[in-house]
Amino acid sequence: MEEYVDPAKEREEQLKLLQSYIGESEDHMRKRDYQRALESYNLALEIEPADKNCLVARSKCHLQLGNADEALRDAEASLEEDKEYHKGLYQKAEALYQKGDFEMALVFYHRGNKLRPELQEFRLGIQKAQEAIDNSVGDPSKVRLETKGDLSFFNKQDEKKNKKKAPMGYSKPMTRQQDLKQNKRQKKPEKSDKEKEITKQLLGELYADKVYLDKLLRDEDLTNADTDSGNRIYDLVNQGIEYLDTRTEFWRQQKPMYARKREKDEARGQREKSSKKPHDPAKYVLKNLEEIDAALADGRPKDALKQAQRTMKTVDSWKDDEVQDKNDFVANLNSCIGNAYLDLGDMKKSEDYHKKDLTISKDNNSDDGRSRALDNLGRVYARIGKFDLAVEHWKEKLPLVKSPLEATWLYHEIGRCHLELGNHQEARDFGEKSLEAAREAEDNVWQLNASVLIAQSEVKLGDLQDAIESFERALEMAKVQGDEPAQKAISKALEELNQKIVQGIKDGQIKDEEEDKKDEDKKDEDKKEDDDEGPHTYIVHVKTGSKMTAGTDANVLITLYGEDGDSGERKLDNNGNNFERNNDDDFKFKAPHLGKLTKVRIGHDNSGAGAAWYLDKVVVVDGSDMTHYEFDCDRWLADDEDDKQIVRELECTKVVTKEES
Repeated sequence: MEEYVDPAKEREEQLKLLQSYIGESEDHMRKRDYQRALESYNLALEIEPADKNCLVARSKCHLQLGNADEALRDAEASLEEDKEYHKGLYQKAEALYQKGDFEMALVFYHRGNKLRPELQEFRLGIQKAQEAIDNSVGDPSKVRLETKGDLSFFNKQDEKKNKKKAPMGYSKPMTRQQDLKQNKRQKKPEKSDKEKEITKQLLGELYADKVYLDKLLRDEDLTNADTDSGNRIYDLVNQGIEYLDTRTEFWRQQKPMYARKREKDEARGQREKSSKKPHDPAKYVLKNLEEIDAALADGRPKDALKQAQRTMKTVDSWKDDEVQDKNDFVANLNSCIGNAYLDLGDMKKSEDYHKKDLTISKDNNSDDGRSRALDNLGRVYARIGKFDLAVEHWKEKLPLVKSPLEATWLYHEIGRCHLELGNHQEARDFGEKSLEAAREAEDNVWQLNASVLIAQSEVKLGDLQDAIESFERALEMAKVQGDEPAQKAISKALEELNQKIVQGIKDGQIKDEEEDKKDEDKKDEDKKEDDDEGPHTYIVHVKTGSKMTAGTDANVLITLYGEDGDSGERKLDNNGNNFERNNDDDFKFKAPHLGKLTKVRIGHDNSGAGAAWYLDKVVVVDGSDMTHYEFDCDRWLADDEDDKQIVRELECTKVVTKEES
């Protein structure tokens, strides 16, 4: 009897294996080992043949390996179910571009740009394809007529003129096969020295291979037409030469030699020409914007900043009446400079340049510019903890949103800011809007992100049962997507929520007993307060940092250490909503007199949906003489941040006596 296999478990195992293959592929891609990445993607697609993300990724591998036809097939396969899948459209355009079909590539770049106008890659693709088309056509005055096409009529006329009479006597007629071989091996016309020089520059290192193949082709003994081996060698050598000729023509279309010469002249840095307006200002600015974006994407903000500033200086030197859309160029460059400063950590300058972008865009009635500037300003304010300003700017951007995918991101970020501000109901509302937009966009990743935001908001609101349902939905999404870190985090949050609910039930059962003991405990505390010979009072001030998600839901524990002993571990709790971002929380407890304090040990138990905590500092006040002891931290206490420690020992950094204060 065959063993029963649970289809659900089998599918889960397949998804795990799929994620493993994808992870391997991405690792190989980062190492530029495209052949091994291709092999791993092949295995992944055996499990999930219609996975459009894998198809696009494999298409990229094919492009890197020079297989444009295979890349095009994978890109088209990714579009079979969703003709508007923007990654598939971009990859198809890239494959067509590499094949030299610039016109069709331009069509798909335009199609993607219409669907996702906020993506820079489509705009740059349009510019790149248009430039390639212009270079292919070239300047009409420089086009040289060539004798290409069907010239058979003229060939026949020449044959009649040059036809010689057959020699007298018997001669052995050639077989049809020999005749075909002779016709096949028509000698190619010799190239001029100038053409050879151009070919050498276009092929680069491959030119030596072409010279070698040409030499083999002229070796009549090696390529004897009367032998099978000679014909095979001839065909192979000829195929290699034809491939190199094809590449030569491709690069000639990509960048004609007159254009290369012009660029070399410009690169020499002729100072008298540097201040002149380029022949095509739009092309000049777009080219620089593309290079600036590439530098930012590669993690080179300093290089991006320098190039943006140089380009800005050039554009500023142009007269307004000479250059159309100059203000748009300036606005875009301000945006680039602002993003470079953001990556460099200079938030003030980043804010200033993005404000300039916003002002110019508003003056020009440019909705695209306004949307871009508001987006970037929101990022700056969220980064520095000014969540109210981030919400204000992102809400102003909402009417300018052009796609459901852009909307789901924006709703999510506004919701995150409300969560940080303690506006938990608003956070939940925007989480719901983000989820609705993600469903409309059919984007699984953002559906997962929105579901987690909703669950976190419900925890803060105290709707624990609703939070469990939201987390369970998110967990199912994470499993389908094969996102193991998300599965682990959500499972942990669910476990802690269930424990919290169970504990709440237990707390309800013993509530009456606690009320009975309340008065007795109060009396005991008052008695200790009045006892001069009793223990000392210590007041603990805890400052939580202002970073995004700095607050914690975990239980915080502290131990004070002095010259005369330690306080033992104490839980910091005053029945308030403690340890929120940018909060100052005060706690008081009794302990034996510890003498002069030297250090504290503080940490948390890593419980709750948001356990990670950014602690700014701790200040302990000795109630007996009001001496203040400061303990600076300014670090994360989290198992997924910094050095992954959730407990730290802090040495005393400052002592202020009552007289000094």
